[in-house]
Amino acid sequence: MQQTRIERDLLGEKQVPADAYYGIQTTRALENFRITGLKLHPALVTGLAQVKKAAAQANHQLGYLPANVTDAIVQACDEIIAGQLADQFPVDPVQGGAGTSANMNANEVIANRAIELMGGQKGDYSLVSPNDHVNFAQSTNDAFPTALRLAIMERVDVLLESLRGLEEALHAKAVEFDDVVKMGRTHLQDAVPIRLGQEFEAWHTAVRRGRRRIEQAMEGLYEINMGATAVGTGLNADPAYPPLVIKLLSESTGRDLRAPENLVDATHSLDPFVSLSGSLKALAVTLSKIANDLRLMASGPRCGLYEIQLPEMQPGSSIMPGKVNPVMAEVLNQTCFLVMGLDLTVTLAAEAGQLELNVMEPVMGHALFTSIDSLANVIRLFTERCITGIKANRERCEEMVSNSVGLVTAINPIVGYKNASAVAREAILTGRPVREIVLEKGLLTEEEIDEILSPKALTSMGIAKRKQG
Repeated sequence: MQQTRIERDLLGEKQVPADAYYGIQTTRALENFRITGLKLHPALVTGLAQVKKAAAQANHQLGYLPANVTDAIVQACDEIIAGQLADQFPVDPVQGGAGTSANMNANEVIANRAIELMGGQKGDYSLVSPNDHVNFAQSTNDAFPTALRLAIMERVDVLLESLRGLEEALHAKAVEFDDVVKMGRTHLQDAVPIRLGQEFEAWHTAVRRGRRRIEQAMEGLYEINMGATAVGTGLNADPAYPPLVIKLLSESTGRDLRAPENLVDATHSLDPFVSLSGSLKALAVTLSKIANDLRLMASGPRCGLYEIQLPEMQPGSSIMPGKVNPVMAEVLNQTCFLVMGLDLTVTLAAEAGQLELNVMEPVMGHALFTSIDSLANVIRLFTERCITGIKANRERCEEMVSNSVGLVTAINPIVGYKNASAVAREAILTGRPVREIVLEKGLLTEEEIDEILSPKALTSMGIAKRKQG
């Protein structure tokens, strides 16, 4: 049988695994919150350890923690930040209590590891207390949201790196395909020609704008409410503690953290997270639109547009031999749908706060971690396994441009809308090329139509004019 130790809290006694660094409150959380089957996000665990380390150092400098206790807490935090004791954070990410279970999980693990470092036995909280020492001058209501912010910053850095890679790949394809003229479409109907490179450059611009939107939204997360304690009034915290702990946390994390304008507001308002989630949703909309376009342009190969070829990743059917599907674009679509749905979770969680606290932060954090990590992963894979290997079907693009009725738009400024409409109608009814009909009707000379329908003229700004003879 598993060896246990007895721990006590205000609700009574409970058996805790003897070798566990967590304690009674973590054990209660394991019983109460069997929700997702997941554990606290590793970045959140790191964030909690960073917060506890800075708090211990600040409280020691202010004279509230002895050196030996502080040193043990700091070493325990450093070990957690380095990735050790990861299995000691088993609490479900979706939990009641506004993150109290996650906060106490960290307090207990740090305390018990510190006790061990001081030569004591796990559970002997007379040496180091989870509440009186590790949590000194803190509340879940400032420690947890600060740790959440730090964790999100770390994960967003990974997402931004993935986005920069996608931007570079799209721009490289824009350069590669700059000489490929194809038909543009509006309403899924032939419009006027466009260069394939122009389409890729437009996607590059949209992705870059999405990245910058995320970077702007992240600015709000650099304001942390350390020192707010329970409701933002700072009860049980030394007035010198907030600026000191923020300074120490900034130095240890390399982040330019700052105090908010109003601690009460920062404790109960979660709109910075809503802004970030909104920027993730906007990015997801952009990426899903790109995936849709690529799937359409690659449709075929015999009976679709087939303007481009996507890299072949896997056989596409268990019944249709030879079929290959655009799976990387499809998985990008699906990931974007997930992010769009999770944005609603963040919105509802932020709106559900009451009075001095929003207790829904855990599910908000879980939704944001899922969105950020999923986007970072899918963008990297989509870049490597789709974008970089796309090929242009140049002959197919040229064929469709030559046969398109949309070319008539280019001659409209010279021959007039009425004549152009007549040419377009005849081309549609007979299937004959626009060029052939224009020459037959004597509307333009061969030299004029060659210049007007040149690839550069068709895909650049300008108005065609008849030369004066």
